[in-house]
Formats: sequence, C-alpha cells, structure tokens
Amino acid sequence: MQINPYLNFDGTCAEAMRFYQKALGGKLDVMPFAGTPMEKDIPSQYRERVMHACLTTAEGQSLMASDAGPWAPYEAPKGMQVTLNYDTAAEGRKAFDALSQGGQVQMPLDKTFWAEAFGMFTDRFGIQWMVNAGPIEVRPEQKNKETVDELR
Repeated sequence: MQINPYLNFDGTCAEAMRFYQKALGGKLDVMPFAGTPMEKDIPSQYRERVMHACLTTAEGQSLMASDAGPWAPYEAPKGMQVTLNYDTAAEGRKAFDALSQGGQVQMPLDKTFWAEAFGMFTDRFGIQWMVNAGPIEVRPEQKNKETVDELR
C-alpha cells in the first residue's frame, strides 16, 4: 500500500505543482478540465483549472493535486502537513530552502533530539510542510526519558 497526499487549490494548482517540481524534481502531469469529457458540464471559468495533477519523484513518490471545482468551494487546508523525509540533513536543507521560498517558516530547520534537521513552514500557496532529515539513532532506554525531559 502507498498513501499519497492530494492537495486542493483555488485556481493556483498548475503554478503550485510547477513550483513543487522545480523544488523536488520529478515528472509532472497536468490535466485541465478543458479537453476532457467533463468539459461540457463545467462552467467556462473553471475549464482551464486543473482537474488532476501528479508529480512523481525520481524515487517513485507521488504528490497529487487539483483545483476546486464548481461543485465544492475551496477551503484552505487545516490540520495536516505534507511531510518529507530525507536520509541526510543536506538533502533536507535543499528541499526546505526551495519549498519555503515566499512562504512562512514556523520552525526553522535545525537539529532535534530525533533528527539532524527538522523544520516546519507554510508555503506561498498555503500548504503546510514538515521536513525531517538525517535521523539520529536513539537508544531504546533513552527514548521516553529524553522525550519527557525535553518537554519539561
């Protein structure tokens, strides 16, 4: 099984997905409502919006998205983040710096007790991200103690 985030936008899906492709690499497929069998049933102002987009990374991971259609008004995402996990802090830094451009950083990328690098931001399209990179090996007997001590 594979679980993939599916993002929704209010007319900025194509721009956002090109931005993500530039930051993460991979192959991007974008299908507007225009030219599909649904076109005749879609109000003209929605026809150039994205019905479906999929960014497939070199590692085979997928990030999918679409623009809101006339049947479901757009609502900004809440209560979720897209999480990227990297083997090294350098890889994490590259993605964090690229994707957070023009956005708002909530937690700068920095070392934590579980990773060489972790950070959180909301990108310029309103999507929340977490970047986790360079996991640190924590001994089992330290996990609970250090976590509790860290929270005090």
